[in-house]
This record gives sequence, structure tokens and C-alpha cells, in this order.
Amino acid sequence: MVSVVQYRLAYGKDWLVVDIPDSNLSAVLEPDRRPLKKPNPQDNHIIINQALSHPAGSPTIGELIRRKKARSAVIIVNDITRPTPYHWMLPPLLEAIEAEGITPEHIKLVIALGIHRPHTLEENRQIFGPEICARYQVINHNCDDNLISLGRLSNGWELVINREVAEADLLVATGVVELHYFAGWSGGRKSILPGVASRSLIEANHRMMDNPKACLGNYSDNPVNDLMLEAARMTGLDFILNVVTAGKDEIVYAAAGDFYLAWMEAVKYAEGRNVVYIDQPADVVIASCGGFPKDINAYQAQKALDAAVQAVKPGGTIIWVAECREGLGEETFAEWIKSAHCPKDIEKRFYEAFELGGHKAFAICRILDKADILMVSSLPEELVKAMFVTPCRDIALALDLARQKHGHKMSILLMPQAPRIAVRQAGQSINSSSNQ
Repeated sequence: MVSVVQYRLAYGKDWLVVDIPDSNLSAVLEPDRRPLKKPNPQDNHIIINQALSHPAGSPTIGELIRRKKARSAVIIVNDITRPTPYHWMLPPLLEAIEAEGITPEHIKLVIALGIHRPHTLEENRQIFGPEICARYQVINHNCDDNLISLGRLSNGWELVINREVAEADLLVATGVVELHYFAGWSGGRKSILPGVASRSLIEANHRMMDNPKACLGNYSDNPVNDLMLEAARMTGLDFILNVVTAGKDEIVYAAAGDFYLAWMEAVKYAEGRNVVYIDQPADVVIASCGGFPKDINAYQAQKALDAAVQAVKPGGTIIWVAECREGLGEETFAEWIKSAHCPKDIEKRFYEAFELGGHKAFAICRILDKADILMVSSLPEELVKAMFVTPCRDIALALDLARQKHGHKMSILLMPQAPRIAVRQAGQSINSSSNQ
């Protein structure tokens, strides 16, 4: 009798059950979700203050203000798409700035929207707190307006960024360090580019995602990352406060100080929690987004595929588990998907008529060059097929189709939270490009 292992995978706001023969299952790949110790809300306060008191490669923020004789400050903050524990991060940071005589009317928070829509006042109150919104000016970055040129980057592109950011006496960036599918990791320099940059520069930077080194978890010789670092340096980013989280409101690590050195400290810590190792790629990878909101639409759910492709054999199969209750998602992404007749149409459009949003369609098609994708979702079959992906009504059917292709001895890797991990093979450097 075949021994079967049963797993529950988050699917929207519910769960799906998958039965996997024990003989086929190579491993279950998950991030390290352990807290540092028994969770205590005050731990967040301690971790943040420790980072601010012992900055990496930089004086404390107070000493920086005195050295620069700063009389104004801008703090760059994340937008609603990247949840950040600001109720723990902002109060001590603002307190340190005000302690040096910079008054609230000379402190501005600029939201690093990139090309995203502006926040509403109510969203700002939810994210930053009503007290902060009442005491300080909170500004939505506009990638098409209120910009200034700071010259040209080494590749000749013009560095055009938010004017408020460029003209601040003291410039501080805040954020979360987590995996990013072509910048390698979020945080640090990303607050400048794409966070507060012009639309044309953001688009140019995103076009570089086709480079093999521009991939999940990699920052070495990654041209996207390199340009972001250069933009942050030219902008004069003085100081950062970045955190690593293990859950919605649990900070497990914080780093402050020099925008590169502090960011790298946080990245190194995050690597230990989010980079997982395998002995060899598998015939089949089952990749779940981890449920709502990560699988709210196909545009967001695409992130699960970036880890899966690092773990699947060439010619293998990825089973993509994502509810997608809100359909395909972002308008440009949906339009690119619906108008293409084959994956090559999307690849051609990426190089000839690049548009932000369409880059996610390109990311899916690039994965199809390596593996077949079977999708378990609530999407209409015609929309799944429009992505050149095979729709499956449940995981059991997807496994049956994979078995027909790879045989009864197929190897399987299971990823219950695929967007939260990067995969490396045993002996491979943590900081290296994917095997796609």
C-alpha cells in the first residue's frame, strides 16, 4: 500500500488539501518562521532602538544632523503594497530627529510609490497612525511631477527623482528587507529607485530584469541592483532604518546607518531565514502563494513562480496554487496577456514596446521556457489558458497530469509559502543567480 502524506495549503482565505505519496516527496521547502524567542511586543521596541543606537558604518542620526547642520529632514516610507511595522519604526526615528532641533513643520514623509497609485488620507492614517499624519506632512510621490534632475548615471541615463527628496538637508529611508524577484532583495536603495524616481527611469531599470543575474535573492553583478545603488549614492541617501520581519507585526532584526552597509547587514540576516537548499531540482514543484492577499490576483501570485523555477528541473512541471479571486489583476498585465497569441508575442513586446505591468507577463513567459505550468485557481479556464498555462480544477488532477508526463517515480518539492523563499542547490553560493 502506498504511504501518502497530507498537507494543507493556504488558498485565498481558505485551505486546499494535497495528498503526496511519501516515496515521491523530496522535501517541503519553507522559510524559517521561528521567532527569536517567545514573542513580546516590547521586543520590537528594543530591536529598533538598538539599531538606531549602533548604526552600521555611520554616526548616529543625531550626530549626522549636527555634522550636516541639517534644518530639514525627509523620511522615505513604503507604500501600502509592502506592509511595514511603522508604528514601531517611526516614533523613535522621529524622536531622534526632533531631539536635534528639527521641528515637525520641517520634517516630511515621502511615500515611495514608484508608479503605484497615491494613498488616500485614510490609508495613511492606517499605515502611519493618525498622530503622525496630524503632526507631519505626508506626501505621495508622483513619478510624473515635482521632479528634479541630479545628472546622469554611469550608463548615461538621467537620474530624475522627487524634488522634496533631492532638496532635504537630511535624507532617511525606511523599509523591509525581503526577497524581490529581479532586484534580489527589497529595502535600502530601492527607496530611491524605483521608490521616488521618475517614470522613465523606473521603466528603464525594470527593462533590465531580463538579465540572468537579475533574479530572486541575488545582488552580485545584478545590473538592476547596481543601478539602484548608484542612484541612492548620487541622491545622497544619508541614513536608513530597515527591518526583517517574521510575521505581520514581529520584527526579528533591524539595521540602521549607511544605506549600503546597514542594508547588507539586514540582507545577510534575511538570507539565513529565507534561502533554502536542495540536493537537486525536482521533476515537479508544487508552489503555493501562501493564501490571501498574496494570491489575490495573478499579477501578485506570479511571485510564487520565481522560487519554483529555481527548484524545478529543465522540462519539469510547476503546479501553481493561487486562488486569484480578483482575476488577472493590474490592467496592463491583463491587456498583455489577453492580446498575445503565444509567449513569443509577449517577449517581443517586452523588448520593443516595454510597459510597466507587462513585465509580469514577460516574467511568466520566461519561466515557460524552462517548465510547464499547471494552475489550480478560481480563474475562468480561458484566462488561465491566455497565460499559456494549463488550468486544473484541483491539485489531484494537476498531480495526475504531472504523473502522466514524468512517471510514477517523479520527484516532488512542496513550497507552502513560495514567495518567501529563494532556492539554492547544495554547495551553491547563497548570493548567486537562479538556475533558470
